Amino acid sequence: MNNGFVNLPYIPETITVHLGAPSSNAPNVTVSFADYIKNVASSEVYPTWPEAALRANILAQISFALNRVYTEYYRSRGYPFDITNSTTIDQSFVNNRDIFENISRIVDDIFNNYLRRQGNIEPLFAAYCDGVEVQCPGLSQWGSVTLANQGFTPYEILTNYYGTDIDIVRNAPVQGLEESYPGIALRMGNSGNEVRTIQLRLNRIGRNYPSIPRITNPDGIFDQQTEAAVQEFQRIFNLTPDGIVGRATWYSIARIYAAVKQLSELRSEGVSLEDVTYLQDVELNEGDTGIGVRELQYFLRFIGYFNNAVQPVQIDGIFGTETRQSLEDFQRSYGLPVTGVADAVTWGSLFRAYQGILDSLPEGFFSVIAEPFPGFPLRRGSTGEEVETIQNYLNFISGTYPSIPRLRVDGIFGPTTDEAVREYQQLFGLPVSGIVGATTWNSIAGTYQNLYEQQMG
Repeated sequence: MNNGFVNLPYIPETITVHLGAPSSNAPNVTVSFADYIKNVASSEVYPTWPEAALRANILAQISFALNRVYTEYYRSRGYPFDITNSTTIDQSFVNNRDIFENISRIVDDIFNNYLRRQGNIEPLFAAYCDGVEVQCPGLSQWGSVTLANQGFTPYEILTNYYGTDIDIVRNAPVQGLEESYPGIALRMGNSGNEVRTIQLRLNRIGRNYPSIPRITNPDGIFDQQTEAAVQEFQRIFNLTPDGIVGRATWYSIARIYAAVKQLSELRSEGVSLEDVTYLQDVELNEGDTGIGVRELQYFLRFIGYFNNAVQPVQIDGIFGTETRQSLEDFQRSYGLPVTGVADAVTWGSLFRAYQGILDSLPEGFFSVIAEPFPGFPLRRGSTGEEVETIQNYLNFISGTYPSIPRLRVDGIFGPTTDEAVREYQQLFGLPVSGIVGATTWNSIAGTYQNLYEQQMG
């Protein structure tokens, strides 16, 4: 959902039901979500029950199904369906059964309402049973009839079984069912909401699996810490430890995250709104200005130097006609839809093309000029040769700009390196973030190059 947050629940237009146990060789059927709930309700309860009991039960059934959809309970396990009709684990669904008229009317009225615990956003895993032959910690179906006959409202019936800390979410949005996997593999250098989702989930999983290194700043930038955490997760769960979040790794993370938080349990740890805050869009269009445009132009300029099909651009932070034409050149050359818009897919292709060029260049290619941006941002906590490079550049620059502190060149991006980067950004009119992204790297490298050439005469 593109409404200020990611991973918020919605009502799917359709739901796919497996007509048997999960691993059975049974057919799948896809029906509208409202028709699914009408079928479940007609199969689970009696139309002669008091309306308050019917509404309470139907709300529980809606919430149960939405929990399966929201957590991608079956999809994350590789199944091509959202729920089963096995009553030992899911809800009763009888394909092509008759629907009771009063149940159909109630479902049409409330199919886009669901239950959640206060403070959580995920639909409540509203477990229930008949309460006579089977007892469970959730709603008792026959018990709800007794309460309705005593004058309880649907909400009072539900709080009797699930606790007083539940809310009824009303008029949730309805949209086509979307898988959470972003469609492209995430790797070093990528940024955005999907990266932050992975970072937050790995940090939570790491509480149960402490060998997974903690990502100290889950800000949606796929950096070295994130890569290390992904690799350790992959090692633990027998995936190829390449540090890349493809489909298999994405859904393994989703499945383990849901498991450690017990999202498909009546008393789950819960997902808070803070866990799914939507980061600012990276999509850029003609007319945009600012640091994001400068980074786009940096990548286009570099790629254009090696690929004659892409016209290099000025790095001025203004998304004008020249930048749009260069971006269209890139999209055309790399088999993308030619839109002239820097969307998430285009950014991913830019990162991969840039990194591919860097990897293909012979050793020593940049021996007499400043090194190019390594393809991923550096920040506090980063380590390695790239940090050493930026420390060397800043030390050289500090000879002319003494307010930049001298650094120990140890390849560790600690507090002093952070301070030096911020001071440089302040001096040269860049956003003061302490993060060495493409624009900051390019500026530092350019300043180093200019000062070096001046000194060498």
